[in-house]
Amino acid sequence: MSLFSKLFKDPNQKYIESLQPIIDQINSLEEEIKKLSAEELRSKTQKFKQDLEKNKVTLDEILPEAFAMVRESAKRTLGQRHYDVQLMSGISLHRGRIAEMKTGEGKTLSSTLALYLNALAGPAHLITVNDYLSKRDCVWMGQIYHYLGLSVGSIEHEASYVYVEKEGEISSDVIKIEDDYLKLVSRREAYQADIVYGTNNEFGFDYLRDNMKNSLEELCQRGYHYCIIDEVDSVLIDEARTPLIISSPDVESTDKYQIFSQVVKSLEENKHYNIDEKMRSVTFTEEGQSYMADKLKEDPWAKADFTTIFHLEASLKAQLLFKKDKDYIVKDGEVVIVDEFTGRLMAGRRYSEGLHQAIEAKEKVSVQRESMTLATVSFQNYFRMYKKSSGMTGTAATEAEEFAKIYSLEVDIIPTNKPIIRQDLNDKIYKSENGKFKAIIETVREKNKKGQPVLIGTISIEKNELLGKLLSQEGIKCNLLNAKQHEKEAEIISQAGKLGAVTVATNMAGRGVDIILGGYPFNQAEYEKVKSAGGLHVIGTERHESRRIDNQLRGRSGRQGDPGSSQFYVCMDDDSMRVFGSDRLK
Repeated sequence: MSLFSKLFKDPNQKYIESLQPIIDQINSLEEEIKKLSAEELRSKTQKFKQDLEKNKVTLDEILPEAFAMVRESAKRTLGQRHYDVQLMSGISLHRGRIAEMKTGEGKTLSSTLALYLNALAGPAHLITVNDYLSKRDCVWMGQIYHYLGLSVGSIEHEASYVYVEKEGEISSDVIKIEDDYLKLVSRREAYQADIVYGTNNEFGFDYLRDNMKNSLEELCQRGYHYCIIDEVDSVLIDEARTPLIISSPDVESTDKYQIFSQVVKSLEENKHYNIDEKMRSVTFTEEGQSYMADKLKEDPWAKADFTTIFHLEASLKAQLLFKKDKDYIVKDGEVVIVDEFTGRLMAGRRYSEGLHQAIEAKEKVSVQRESMTLATVSFQNYFRMYKKSSGMTGTAATEAEEFAKIYSLEVDIIPTNKPIIRQDLNDKIYKSENGKFKAIIETVREKNKKGQPVLIGTISIEKNELLGKLLSQEGIKCNLLNAKQHEKEAEIISQAGKLGAVTVATNMAGRGVDIILGGYPFNQAEYEKVKSAGGLHVIGTERHESRRIDNQLRGRSGRQGDPGSSQFYVCMDDDSMRVFGSDRLK
């Protein structure tokens, strides 16, 4: 190593190297731990708990032995042994930092190390991105904790469970959830477990509900000791300011919403209103105000009737800025919000300040009652209550500064177990959307001929369905994945690596489920065929406002040293190009 590189070594590299002596210590204990029976491992867990309670030891002192025990338990129950890089990630998570691990590097398994260690001293929570993953990981990873003598719970939207052991083995099928191993319990019982899996919404709403209880005996949650936030960028950056609100019906919604929805349709841009797509705001011009006063036979601006002005602006916003099958869908006569970052449905969530009612009037569905806020908290404030919190994701480096400034969380870039050999090709730019889609179909046809699997990422449900239709018209068989098929998400995405498979997905793209070349379950012969065809090819149909979301899509390919490639196709009509580009560019 040159003197220059010694003096100016990357701080992340320095930190990773500083972990090596601890990794060596954990590895040196492997043979010793291997000789212990299940009973002996469980009694060690109890001894750790007692020693920590009496302040005889600290978590850092027992870390090497605890990690070696988790690794041994995973080998015996799941047949999986933590890699050294997963041990590094476990140390970072225990230290209250963010571990950036590339897709397919095993974040789920890495988290078991820090969860076990911290659960010895108090309740440990793992925040997942959806109910499916919280239930799946409670069963899948629950085997490791149960073997070591810790209890595991899972909370989801309408139920809560604890892991129970049954006779016989759990199948190695990580897509299927084995309900036999979950016992339905009350919310309070689930929170009594040493380790609890659940989504950010569920933890947040349970906190709000606890704040509205009348006595301590009724409380569900028991302290905020330690948490790991999976997909931490999505929770702490994308949804940071999204408030969780518990409300009760207030006043009956008036017919005004339907009237306003009809009137604003006749307004003209730059004459009656101005729109700023970048800031997502709309304002009435003076001429627009006069026009509205004429139509409504009263002037809310002259009377300073702010409630009416507010509702008028909400109706205009609903008409111009909120698009069906992109920002929301209409399902069973209800307007359901689509999460802009994950592409998932947010059942039970409503836009506030009259916006949801305005969208209901626009879509001609029943306009529900307005509500009154009883309790509210933002994710930012909720997660600050934990004594120690950490996070993991495939893409945190781009937001490292934000994490450090707002949450005092440092980002560690964990090296991959095997080098990444994926080819990230330069973007292809087209003048029109029509030209772009033709080029994408041509590429898919070409890859399909040689059996190379293709994953196509779209930004909205509307574009997702349009592209699926165009591919079908060209005789190319494809699987569609968007918020409307979210129940089958894991199943669809797990088969995206099959020989000749074509999958069109919104940016939900099955977080938490690996795309294994050759399809699921693993088959060596199929794997070799797909590998020789070039691995998974990822196509992005447009650039997202957040570079991180693009990197997530790219990261679906090239896991664990597999071959793969990715390329984005953009055109001048794309929202990002239209809003952030200029006419000169076109």
